[in-house]
Amino acid sequence: QVQLVESGGGLVQAGGSLRLSCVVSGGIFSTYNMGWFRQAPGKEREFVAAITWSGGNTYYADSVKRRFTISRDPAKRTVYLQMNGLRPEDTAVYYCAVDTEYGLESASRKYEYWGQGTQVTVSA
Repeated sequence: QVQLVESGGGLVQAGGSLRLSCVVSGGIFSTYNMGWFRQAPGKEREFVAAITWSGGNTYYADSVKRRFTISRDPAKRTVYLQMNGLRPEDTAVYYCAVDTEYGLESASRKYEYWGQGTQVTVSA
C-alpha cells in the first residue's frame, strides 16, 4: 500500500520561502514519477510541478516557473518542493502524488496515489 505524507506548509509573508516535503511509504519509490498539485478555496486542483522517477527531468506550471523547484531524495523516499518568492495567489492546499506510468504529467487523473495535503498561506 502506497502512502504519502506532506509537511512543511505554514504561514509566510509575500516574498518569503517554504520547502514542502512528501514522504512516500510502500511500493518502489525509485520507479515513481512524482508531482505536486495545489487547490485554492473555490478553485479546481491545479498542477504545480512534476519530476521523473530518475530525477533527471522536471516540468513546471508557468505560474511557478523560476520560483519553485521540485527535487527528490531516493534514500529518504522523499520529494521536495522549494518555493521562493511566494505570492498571495500561491495560497492553497498543496498535494503530492504518485504517477507510476506516464512521467511529467500535468493531468491529475494520471496520478494514482495522493497525500492528504499541507496548507500554504501567503499574506500580502
